[in-house]
Amino acid sequence: MSGKEIPIANQSVVAQVEGDDEPTFPRYTGPAFLSYGFRPFFLGAALFTGLAVLAWVALFVGWAQAELFYPPREWHVHEMLFGYLPALIAGFLLTAMPNWTDRMPLRGAPLLAMFLLWLAGRLLMAAPFVGTSAAAVVDGSFLVILATYVWREIVAARSWDRAPIGVLVSFYACANSLFHLSALREASTDLPERLALSVMTLLLTIIGGRLTPTFTREFLAERNELSLPEVFTQADGAIIVLVLIGVLTWIAQPETVWTGIMLLVAGLASVARLLRWGGWRTWREPLVLILHVGYGWVGLFLIALGASILGIGFSVENAVHLLTTGAMGVMTLAVMTRASLGHTGRPRHADRLTVTIYLLVNIGAFLRIFAPNLDTPTTLTHAMLGLSALSWSGAYLLFALVYGPFLIRPSLDE
Repeated sequence: MSGKEIPIANQSVVAQVEGDDEPTFPRYTGPAFLSYGFRPFFLGAALFTGLAVLAWVALFVGWAQAELFYPPREWHVHEMLFGYLPALIAGFLLTAMPNWTDRMPLRGAPLLAMFLLWLAGRLLMAAPFVGTSAAAVVDGSFLVILATYVWREIVAARSWDRAPIGVLVSFYACANSLFHLSALREASTDLPERLALSVMTLLLTIIGGRLTPTFTREFLAERNELSLPEVFTQADGAIIVLVLIGVLTWIAQPETVWTGIMLLVAGLASVARLLRWGGWRTWREPLVLILHVGYGWVGLFLIALGASILGIGFSVENAVHLLTTGAMGVMTLAVMTRASLGHTGRPRHADRLTVTIYLLVNIGAFLRIFAPNLDTPTTLTHAMLGLSALSWSGAYLLFALVYGPFLIRPSLDE
C-alpha cells in the first residue's frame, strides 16, 4: 500500500497493497515473475477465473459436456470458493507477510512450487487422472500449506497481532477439506460452503474496511480536503463484531428468524459504516472509488441474505451471489489492480482500461443476481447468465491482458 500505514490489530496493512516502504531484503536476481507472490498468483487467478466461469456456463446451458471431478454444480462452487479465491489470498499474503514480519519473502523456486501446487489442484478438479482421494489431497494441501506458512511467519517474527489472519486461513483450509469429505461421500456441501463464505465476508469486512477509508483519506488529503474520514473507531470494531455474530449464526442455524435478523442488522450497520467514509467524494479517482463499491456489495449481501432467510426479496442463492460475484469480484480486482500498479513502480491511477475492468465485473454481478430462477431455466435465463459470464469473466481476462505484462516484467523502479 502506501508509505502511510493503517492499523489492523495495531499494525499496518498498507504496504502489502502498494509496495512503498517495504523492508530491505537481499537483491533478488531470478525471474521477475517469481520475485513476489502477487505476480504468479494474481495472473494465474485471473486467467483461471475468466476461463472457468465461461466453461461453467457452457456446461449449464448444454453447449458442452465434460467429465469433471465433481458434478458441474459442485465443481463450479468448489472452483470459485476454493480455486480462484485461494490464489488471490495467497498472492496477497505472500506479498504482505514480509512487510508485516520483516522476514524474507517466498520467492524463486519455493514460490514456483506453491504456484504449481495450486495449478495442479485446478487441473485435477477439471480432469482427474489420479484417484479421487489423491486428487482431493493435492487440492486440499494448498490451503493447508498456505496456513502453515502464515503461522510460521507469525511465530518466527512474534507477530501475534496477525494471528486472526492465521485463524481465518486455517478455517478456510478446514472448509475445503470438509467440502471434499462431504462431496466424495455424496453428502451435502452446504456447511463447508457457508463456512468459506463466512470467512470471506469477515476478510472483506476487516481488511476491506481498513483499506477503503485509508485510501480515501489519503486521496482527499492530497486534494487538501479538510473533512477526512476516520480510519477506525470503536464503532468500526462493534460493526465487525456484528458481522462476526451474523455469520456465526448463519453457519450454525442457517434458516432461523434470529439468523435473518442478525444478518440484516449487520448489513445495515455495514452500509452505515460505508456511508461514513464519504466515497462519493472520490469520483475523480476510480482506483479509490471502486473500493467503496466493493465494500458496498458486502453490506448489500448481508442485508439480502438476512431478508431471504426471513422470506423477503431475493432467494438465498441470488443473495449469496451478491457476495461471490459482487463483493468478492469487485474487491479482489480493486486490490489486484492497485497492488499491481504500486508494486511494479507505476502511478496509482486507473486508466480507461482499468475502469473498463471495474465496469465489466459490476455489470456481470448485476446480471447474475437478477437472472431468473436457474432451477427452471428459460431462454431469458440463459441469455442473462451468458451475458453475465461474458462480462464478469471479461473483467478478469482483461486484467490478465492489461496487467499481465506488468506482472511478468521487472518493476519500473528496480
